[in-house]
Amino acid sequence: MSKSVLVERNDSVTRITINRPESYNALSMELAENFSSAIKECFDDGSRVVIIQAEGKAFCSGGDIGYMSSQKSISEAVGNLTQVFHRTITDIRLLPKPVIAVVNGTVAGAGVSLALACDLRVASEKAKFKQAYTSSGLVPDGGWSVLVPTVIGLAKASEMIFLDEVLDARQALNLGLVSMVVPESEFEQRVEETVKKLKQGATKAYATSKDLLNQSMLPVLATQLERERQAMISIGKTKDAEEGLASFIQKRKPAYSGE
Repeated sequence: MSKSVLVERNDSVTRITINRPESYNALSMELAENFSSAIKECFDDGSRVVIIQAEGKAFCSGGDIGYMSSQKSISEAVGNLTQVFHRTITDIRLLPKPVIAVVNGTVAGAGVSLALACDLRVASEKAKFKQAYTSSGLVPDGGWSVLVPTVIGLAKASEMIFLDEVLDARQALNLGLVSMVVPESEFEQRVEETVKKLKQGATKAYATSKDLLNQSMLPVLATQLERERQAMISIGKTKDAEEGLASFIQKRKPAYSGE
Protein backbone atom coordinates (compact mmCIF):
# COMPACT_ATOMS: atom_id res chain seq x y z
CA MET A 1 0.00 0.00 0.00
CA SER A 2 1.35 3.43 -0.93
CA LYS A 3 2.21 5.85 1.85
CA SER A 4 -0.48 8.14 0.43
CA VAL A 5 -2.92 5.80 2.19
CA LEU A 6 -2.17 4.30 5.59
CA VAL A 7 -4.13 1.37 7.01
CA GLU A 8 -4.10 0.26 10.64
CA ARG A 9 -6.15 -2.61 12.05
CA ASN A 10 -6.49 -2.98 15.80
CA ASP A 11 -9.13 -4.35 18.15
CA SER A 12 -11.83 -4.88 15.47
CA VAL A 13 -11.34 -1.35 14.10
CA THR A 14 -9.82 -0.48 10.72
CA ARG A 15 -8.40 3.01 10.47
CA ILE A 16 -7.74 4.34 6.95
CA THR A 17 -5.71 7.54 6.79
CA ILE A 18 -5.45 9.74 3.70
CA ASN A 19 -1.84 10.85 3.85
CA ARG A 20 -1.11 13.63 1.33
CA PRO A 21 -1.12 16.61 3.71
CA GLU A 22 1.18 18.61 1.42
CA SER A 23 -1.63 18.69 -1.19
CA TYR A 24 -4.45 19.03 1.33
CA ASN A 25 -5.21 15.34 0.67
CA ALA A 26 -6.32 15.98 -2.90
CA LEU A 27 -7.31 12.89 -4.86
CA SER A 28 -4.58 11.90 -7.29
CA MET A 29 -5.01 8.72 -9.32
CA GLU A 30 -2.52 6.91 -7.09
CA LEU A 31 -4.33 7.95 -3.93
CA ALA A 32 -7.73 7.05 -5.41
CA GLU A 33 -6.56 3.57 -6.43
CA ASN A 34 -4.89 2.83 -3.10
CA PHE A 35 -7.83 4.18 -1.15
CA SER A 36 -10.16 1.99 -3.21
CA SER A 37 -8.04 -1.07 -2.40
CA ALA A 38 -8.05 -0.20 1.31
CA ILE A 39 -11.86 0.01 1.35
CA LYS A 40 -12.21 -3.31 -0.49
CA GLU A 41 -10.05 -5.05 2.10
CA CYS A 42 -12.49 -3.94 4.81
CA PHE A 43 -15.15 -6.35 3.55
CA ASP A 44 -13.22 -9.38 4.84
CA ASP A 45 -10.78 -8.03 7.41
CA GLY A 46 -12.86 -8.91 10.49
CA SER A 47 -13.35 -5.30 11.52
CA ARG A 48 -16.58 -4.07 13.07
CA VAL A 49 -15.98 -0.35 12.48
CA VAL A 50 -14.11 1.54 9.76
CA ILE A 51 -12.65 5.01 10.33
CA ILE A 52 -11.69 7.31 7.46
CA GLN A 53 -9.43 10.13 8.55
CA ALA A 54 -6.71 12.36 7.14
CA GLU A 55 -3.34 13.87 8.03
CA GLY A 56 -2.77 17.61 8.08
CA LYS A 57 -5.18 20.52 7.88
CA ALA A 58 -7.66 19.01 5.41
CA PHE A 59 -9.88 15.95 5.26
CA CYS A 60 -9.92 15.99 1.45
CA SER A 61 -9.78 19.02 -0.84
CA GLY A 62 -11.21 17.22 -3.88
CA GLY A 63 -9.58 16.17 -7.14
CA ASP A 64 -5.87 16.84 -7.56
CA ILE A 65 -5.40 19.77 -9.95
CA GLY A 66 -1.77 18.77 -10.43
CA TYR A 67 -2.83 15.35 -11.66
CA MET A 68 -5.43 16.86 -14.00
CA SER A 69 -2.94 19.32 -15.50
CA SER A 70 -0.44 16.52 -16.14
CA GLN A 71 -2.83 14.54 -18.36
CA LYS A 72 -3.55 14.99 -22.06
CA SER A 73 -6.89 16.61 -21.30
CA ILE A 74 -9.10 17.54 -18.37
CA SER A 75 -11.79 15.30 -19.81
CA GLU A 76 -9.52 12.25 -19.81
CA ALA A 77 -8.21 13.02 -16.34
CA VAL A 78 -11.61 13.39 -14.68
CA GLY A 79 -12.95 10.39 -16.59
CA ASN A 80 -10.20 8.14 -15.25
CA LEU A 81 -10.33 9.55 -11.73
CA THR A 82 -14.09 9.27 -11.36
CA GLN A 83 -14.06 5.70 -12.61
CA VAL A 84 -12.02 4.69 -9.56
CA PHE A 85 -13.53 7.14 -7.09
CA HIS A 86 -17.12 6.24 -7.90
CA ARG A 87 -16.44 2.57 -7.32
CA THR A 88 -15.08 3.50 -3.89
CA ILE A 89 -18.18 5.53 -2.99
CA THR A 90 -20.35 2.52 -3.80
CA ASP A 91 -18.11 0.19 -1.77
CA ILE A 92 -18.36 2.45 1.28
CA ARG A 93 -22.13 2.25 1.09
CA LEU A 94 -22.00 -1.54 0.63
CA LEU A 95 -19.68 -2.18 3.59
CA PRO A 96 -21.81 -4.11 6.13
CA LYS A 97 -20.46 -2.12 9.07
CA PRO A 98 -20.44 1.50 10.29
CA VAL A 99 -18.04 3.83 8.51
CA ILE A 100 -17.05 7.04 10.31
CA ALA A 101 -15.58 10.07 8.58
CA VAL A 102 -13.31 11.94 10.98
CA VAL A 103 -13.44 15.45 9.54
CA ASN A 104 -10.44 17.33 10.87
CA GLY A 105 -10.38 20.37 8.59
CA THR A 106 -11.15 21.52 5.05
CA VAL A 107 -13.56 19.44 2.98
CA ALA A 108 -14.14 20.40 -0.66
CA GLY A 109 -15.39 18.90 -3.91
CA ALA A 110 -15.00 15.13 -3.93
CA GLY A 111 -14.12 15.32 -0.24
CA VAL A 112 -17.72 16.30 0.48
CA SER A 113 -18.95 13.29 -1.48
CA LEU A 114 -16.57 11.03 0.42
CA ALA A 115 -17.68 12.32 3.81
CA LEU A 116 -21.37 12.06 2.92
CA ALA A 117 -20.97 8.47 1.70
CA CYS A 118 -19.92 7.50 5.24
CA ASP A 119 -22.51 6.62 7.88
CA LEU A 120 -21.40 9.16 10.47
CA ARG A 121 -19.30 12.32 10.32
CA VAL A 122 -17.52 13.55 13.45
CA ALA A 123 -16.21 17.05 12.76
CA SER A 124 -13.69 19.24 14.49
CA GLU A 125 -14.82 22.79 15.12
CA LYS A 126 -12.09 23.73 12.59
CA ALA A 127 -13.86 21.87 9.77
CA LYS A 128 -14.98 23.86 6.74
CA PHE A 129 -17.07 22.67 3.79
CA LYS A 130 -17.04 23.99 0.22
CA GLN A 131 -18.80 22.61 -2.86
CA ALA A 132 -15.90 23.84 -5.10
CA TYR A 133 -16.81 22.12 -8.40
CA THR A 134 -18.69 24.92 -10.12
CA SER A 135 -16.17 27.53 -9.00
CA SER A 136 -13.61 25.49 -10.94
CA GLY A 137 -15.77 25.19 -14.05
CA LEU A 138 -16.65 21.57 -13.27
CA VAL A 139 -19.70 19.60 -12.06
CA PRO A 140 -20.29 17.45 -8.96
CA ASP A 141 -19.15 13.83 -8.84
CA GLY A 142 -18.84 11.05 -6.29
CA GLY A 143 -22.61 10.94 -5.85
CA TRP A 144 -22.68 14.56 -4.63
CA SER A 145 -25.90 15.26 -6.57
CA VAL A 146 -27.67 12.46 -4.66
CA LEU A 147 -25.99 12.46 -1.27
CA VAL A 148 -26.03 16.19 -0.52
CA PRO A 149 -29.68 16.89 -1.49
CA THR A 150 -30.72 13.75 0.42
CA VAL A 151 -29.03 15.05 3.56
CA ILE A 152 -29.75 18.81 3.42
CA GLY A 153 -32.56 19.19 0.88
CA LEU A 154 -32.73 20.45 -2.69
CA ALA A 155 -32.91 24.16 -1.83
CA LYS A 156 -29.76 24.20 0.30
CA ALA A 157 -27.94 21.92 -2.16
CA SER A 158 -28.82 24.41 -4.90
CA GLU A 159 -27.36 27.24 -2.79
CA MET A 160 -24.13 25.27 -2.49
CA ILE A 161 -24.04 24.70 -6.26
CA PHE A 162 -24.74 28.27 -7.35
CA LEU A 163 -23.20 30.34 -4.55
CA ASP A 164 -20.44 27.97 -3.40
CA GLU A 165 -19.89 29.67 -0.07
CA VAL A 166 -17.65 28.21 2.61
CA LEU A 167 -19.61 26.61 5.46
CA ASP A 168 -18.05 26.44 8.90
CA ALA A 169 -18.50 23.44 11.19
CA ARG A 170 -21.57 24.86 12.98
CA GLN A 171 -23.29 25.71 9.73
CA ALA A 172 -22.55 22.21 8.48
CA LEU A 173 -24.04 20.75 11.65
CA ASN A 174 -27.19 22.86 11.36
CA LEU A 175 -27.65 21.65 7.78
CA GLY A 176 -27.04 18.02 8.73
CA LEU A 177 -23.80 17.65 6.77
CA VAL A 178 -22.08 16.37 9.93
CA SER A 179 -23.32 14.26 12.82
CA MET A 180 -21.54 16.22 15.55
CA VAL A 181 -19.08 19.08 16.02
CA VAL A 182 -16.47 18.72 18.74
CA PRO A 183 -14.01 21.25 20.23
CA GLU A 184 -10.44 20.58 19.15
CA SER A 185 -9.39 19.72 22.70
CA GLU A 186 -12.01 16.95 22.90
CA PHE A 187 -11.89 15.78 19.29
CA GLU A 188 -9.85 12.58 19.56
CA GLN A 189 -11.65 11.54 22.75
CA ARG A 190 -15.10 11.95 21.15
CA VAL A 191 -14.02 9.96 18.10
CA GLU A 192 -12.80 7.12 20.33
CA GLU A 193 -16.01 7.18 22.37
CA THR A 194 -18.07 6.90 19.19
CA VAL A 195 -15.91 4.07 17.86
CA LYS A 196 -16.15 2.19 21.18
CA LYS A 197 -19.93 2.42 21.16
CA LEU A 198 -20.16 1.13 17.60
CA LYS A 199 -17.71 -1.74 17.94
CA GLN A 200 -19.59 -2.97 21.02
CA GLY A 201 -22.92 -2.70 19.22
CA ALA A 202 -25.04 -5.29 17.40
CA THR A 203 -22.93 -5.70 14.28
CA LYS A 204 -25.45 -7.77 12.31
CA ALA A 205 -28.26 -5.38 13.16
CA TYR A 206 -26.09 -2.49 11.97
CA ALA A 207 -25.33 -4.32 8.73
CA THR A 208 -28.95 -5.19 8.01
CA SER A 209 -30.16 -1.70 8.90
CA LYS A 210 -27.55 -0.14 6.61
CA ASP A 211 -28.67 -2.51 3.85
CA LEU A 212 -32.25 -1.33 4.30
CA LEU A 213 -31.15 2.29 4.00
CA ASN A 214 -29.13 1.40 0.92
CA GLN A 215 -32.04 -0.32 -0.78
CA SER A 216 -33.94 2.95 -0.81
CA MET A 217 -30.98 4.88 -2.23
CA LEU A 218 -28.44 2.70 -4.06
CA PRO A 219 -30.36 2.28 -7.34
CA VAL A 220 -30.58 6.06 -7.64
CA LEU A 221 -26.97 6.51 -6.53
CA ALA A 222 -25.65 3.99 -9.07
CA THR A 223 -27.48 5.72 -11.91
CA GLN A 224 -26.40 9.17 -10.80
CA LEU A 225 -22.76 8.19 -10.37
CA GLU A 226 -22.59 7.27 -14.05
CA ARG A 227 -24.46 10.42 -15.05
CA GLU A 228 -22.00 12.50 -13.03
CA ARG A 229 -19.04 10.72 -14.62
CA GLN A 230 -20.31 11.34 -18.14
CA ALA A 231 -21.09 14.96 -17.23
CA MET A 232 -17.54 15.40 -15.91
CA ILE A 233 -16.08 13.99 -19.13
CA SER A 234 -18.26 16.34 -21.16
CA ILE A 235 -17.65 19.45 -19.06
CA GLY A 236 -13.92 18.73 -19.07
CA LYS A 237 -13.90 19.61 -22.78
CA THR A 238 -15.24 23.15 -22.23
CA LYS A 239 -13.27 26.39 -22.27
CA ASP A 240 -14.60 27.21 -18.80
CA ALA A 241 -13.09 24.02 -17.40
CA GLU A 242 -9.75 24.90 -18.98
CA GLU A 243 -10.00 28.40 -17.51
CA GLY A 244 -10.90 27.02 -14.08
CA LEU A 245 -7.83 24.77 -14.07
CA ALA A 246 -5.53 27.50 -15.39
CA SER A 247 -6.75 30.09 -12.89
CA PHE A 248 -6.22 27.68 -9.99
CA ILE A 249 -2.66 26.91 -11.06
CA GLN A 250 -1.93 30.62 -11.67
CA LYS A 251 -3.64 31.60 -8.41
CA ARG A 252 -5.95 34.16 -9.95
CA LYS A 253 -9.68 34.74 -10.26
CA PRO A 254 -11.15 32.81 -13.22
CA ALA A 255 -12.63 34.72 -16.16
CA TYR A 256 -15.34 32.42 -17.46
CA SER A 257 -16.75 32.93 -20.96
CA GLY A 258 -19.70 30.56 -20.61
CA GLU A 259 -18.27 28.29 -23.31
